[in-house]
Amino acid sequence: MKTPTPAQLAAAAVAAILTLIAAGCGTDPAATDATSETRSSSSSSAGVEPDDISLPPWPAPGDVPARVAAAGLDLGPMGTAEHYHPTLAITINDQPVPVPPNIGVDPDTGAMSAVHTHEGDGTIHIEAHTVGEKFTLGQLFTQWGVALTPTQIGGVKANAGEEVRVTSNGAPVTGDPGDLELEPEQEIELTLP
Repeated sequence: MKTPTPAQLAAAAVAAILTLIAAGCGTDPAATDATSETRSSSSSSAGVEPDDISLPPWPAPGDVPARVAAAGLDLGPMGTAEHYHPTLAITINDQPVPVPPNIGVDPDTGAMSAVHTHEGDGTIHIEAHTVGEKFTLGQLFTQWGVALTPTQIGGVKANAGEEVRVTSNGAPVTGDPGDLELEPEQEIELTLP
């Protein structure tokens, strides 16, 4: 067997580093769970309308590149300028609704957007390329493919005269929940009666 040249060794080292960077947060983005088998493939790149009909649970979609673009984000290796983790809890009719893993993570390439999930525990990973970039809850939901309005989450609509209750770190938030800016260590709760 031929001994590798220094240039070949350097190229292998660079490839290994890039692979580790692309994996992001030490989690295998290609890892799936049982819900990933039911990912929606009906949306095309041109039509990434949010699902405003289906009831929970909502799996991560399979058309990640189109949904990431619709959210105004890019796919690529994780950003390293800023990294923090808000959390999201959703309760509908007194029942918790899971936030699935791999929202914003392309299952084919492992590339991810700056706003994505790895676990299925509501942790949102923000891995930005620039310090101070602003991201919103609406960008996560756009990538997820689930409708989020002041009166609706997915196919679940508020009763007449009610709205989606939103809190950030326990404080009520008014207005469109999609406009809520994501912050470090933030605890977001969405509730529909």
